[in-house]
This record gives sequence, C-alpha cells and structure tokens, in this order.
Amino acid sequence: MDRALTLLTLLSEHGRITVTEASRELGVAPSSAHRLLSTLCERGFAVRGDKRQYRPGPELLALATPGWAPPLADRVRPYLERLHADVGETVHLMVRAAAEVRFVDGIESHHPLRVGLRTGARMPAYRTSGGKAMLADLDAAEVTALHAAGLPAWPGEKIHDVAALHRELDAVRRNHFGLNQDESEPGVTAIGASIGVIDGQPAALAVAVPTARFASAGPEAMAAHLLRTCGDVREALSARAR
Repeated sequence: MDRALTLLTLLSEHGRITVTEASRELGVAPSSAHRLLSTLCERGFAVRGDKRQYRPGPELLALATPGWAPPLADRVRPYLERLHADVGETVHLMVRAAAEVRFVDGIESHHPLRVGLRTGARMPAYRTSGGKAMLADLDAAEVTALHAAGLPAWPGEKIHDVAALHRELDAVRRNHFGLNQDESEPGVTAIGASIGVIDGQPAALAVAVPTARFASAGPEAMAAHLLRTCGDVREALSARAR
C-alpha cells in the first residue's frame, strides 16, 4: 500500500513516470515497479502513454481539488521543447525542496557527444546551475539557514563553504543565470535560470553541454534563449494563476 501511494504521489508531482524511474524511487526491482503501475492502470489511477511512460489516470484526476492545475512538468513541457529546439542541447526542468533539487523532466540532445537525461535524480542545489539560480532568488539569511549544518559533501566540490556559496550567488544575481562547470559531474557544464515560484514550488530550467565543446556551443546565445524561455514561462503561468 505504501508503495502504491508513493507512486500516486510521484504521478501527481511529475505528471509522468517510467518503470525505471518508479523502480529507482521505490527501491524495488523493475518487474515489481511494473506490476504496481499495471495495477494502478487497471484501477484507473494511471494510464500508459507513449515511450513507456505512465501518466495520471481518470481516477487520480478525479481526486483533484476544484483549483487543481495540470502538473508543473506538463505546463512547462511546451517551453522545454522550444528551448531544446533553440539550443540543440540537453535541457531539464528542475524544482527545489530546501537545499536539494530534483530533475522532473528533460529532453536529451541529438548530438553524438551529449549529456544524458537526469530525470528523477536529486542533487544538492549548490552543485547545479538551476539550483544556484533558485538559491539566488533567496536572501542571504535564507540561504544561510538552509545550510546551517554546512554544505553537503559532494565529489570534486568547488564551493567549499557557505561564504563561498554567497559569493557564487552574488555572481548569479548579476548574470541572471547559474553556471555549473564540472560540479554536478565531471565533463558536464550547464547554465540554469530560475522560473520563480509556481504553485509554491521553486523551479528552474537548465541547458547541459559536454564541457569539451561548451565554448564552441555558443554559450551567449544559449543563455539568451534560456532567459527568454524562463521569462515566457513566468509570464504564461502567472497569467493563468490570476
């Protein structure tokens, strides 16, 4: 029962989930995750869509409150697709909870050398471009409070303490986007910008490129596309909320 409820929560939050993602989130074998998702489909709480993705079914949607809106991933998806078409690189939507980010949607680049999708992954916010952008939306006291126990350890870290994080976030505020150079993992460079808070959830978009060709990928144009897309998302979702 607990696992089924966890899957319902994931479907509500993400708007879609694969067997692999469900298996990872539940800590069970893919065959077990598949059986659980199949049961939810039989009961109408999930439906199987394209690319082996499962989406909320009619029974789950019927539980929504009158003010319910489609999952954030679904609402942002058209903008994510446009950003992907503009930059030709791997793009992600991520959200922040406290000092951690979760990748909730993404589209992978078609380049032979590319950054793979991180959908479903969780990382310390200070190690990711979008996480830095979301932290930069906070004031210094809030950032310090989130990291009262210090920064969570991460291999190859470049920001070693909260004071260094504050300096990094000052640069993010000046540039309007966060930069991650081999900080989330070696060989990956990313830029990320905040969408703001949507339905109480801080969110950001990011573009990830292999570090080996980041300089030749047109980072200035990439940043311009990213910032324009984030601005359009903010305007559109804020307009719907009014």
